[in-house]
Amino acid sequence: MSGSPVKRQRMESVLDQLKQFTTVVADTGDFHGEAALAPSSERGASCALSAGRPRAIDEYKPQDATTNPSLILAAAQMPTYQELVEEAIAHGRRLGGSQEEQITNATDKLFVLFGVEILKKIPGRVSTEVDARLSFDKDAMVARAQRLIDLYKEAGISKDRILIKLSSTWEGIQAGKQLEEQHGIHCNMTLLFSFAQAVACAEAGVTLISPFVGRILDWHVANTDKKSFEPLEDPGVKSVTKIYNYYKKFGYETVVMGASFRNTGEIKALAGCDFLTVSPQLLGELLKDHSKLAPTLSVKAAQASDLEKVHLDEKAFRWLHNEDRMAVEKLSDGIRRFAADAVKLERMLAERMFSAENGK
Repeated sequence: MSGSPVKRQRMESVLDQLKQFTTVVADTGDFHGEAALAPSSERGASCALSAGRPRAIDEYKPQDATTNPSLILAAAQMPTYQELVEEAIAHGRRLGGSQEEQITNATDKLFVLFGVEILKKIPGRVSTEVDARLSFDKDAMVARAQRLIDLYKEAGISKDRILIKLSSTWEGIQAGKQLEEQHGIHCNMTLLFSFAQAVACAEAGVTLISPFVGRILDWHVANTDKKSFEPLEDPGVKSVTKIYNYYKKFGYETVVMGASFRNTGEIKALAGCDFLTVSPQLLGELLKDHSKLAPTLSVKAAQASDLEKVHLDEKAFRWLHNEDRMAVEKLSDGIRRFAADAVKLERMLAERMFSAENGK
């Protein structure tokens, strides 16, 4: 190769540098790239569509991809994906039952159809979310997760390529523990805001956690006098740094995947984290940035930290989590938001399913 290593380093994008010490995950339901999902101040990656944005998966070549009800709702309204919507509706009708059962089955199928298409574009795993309205029902979450895995199996996809996303409530964490231990189903614990949630997830032995960075920042901007933060002082960055250091110091195998970013400064400040899931817009910004990037998180630094090991049973978990006002408010808010988008998606499918029937 021509050119010195130093010159090549200068030419490398921050995204390429980041990939050298962190697994980059695309946070999107859009795999063709005619329109990508742009972030908003309300979500890690929102429903806002922006025509002509860069190809989310083809261009940025992430290892894995994540989806959620908000992303699927947005993608399901794009003309590009109407065949998938029709296939999901046909599946719901074929299984029969009440209107509610048909819509539920169509929704599950739609999530899986998007996951299958995304898996054609990436070498790793896709995260598919269990209905947020089940966040306080362990048995229902386990059953829904198994159904999603069965749908993937029918499509020829091994469960090893799937992460089931569950809300990081106590019930969700215990559902994750059961799915991992008894069924070999890998779980991604989402809507994670507190250290208590992170400790409980580690003790449950789940595969991966998604601590939210941007939503923590949002809360502090809205609820404190300070309206801007340097990246290393960003409360979301500090939260994920503490969780990463705790996991590495005490040898937990659960993967830490920072999520919900508001700007590239937050991402750079977490370079070295196991995984980072990033919206298409911020992936584009990282690709255009050619500044020097060095990892800020490392196993060595984590092991030197002064964190002490904690054990949490249900009562201790509930108390410690409850002591964190930000985490309590953002967890409940996140569940409500995902649930609201799940309802919108079901309403859209119902209109398509039953207006077509009535028109026959």
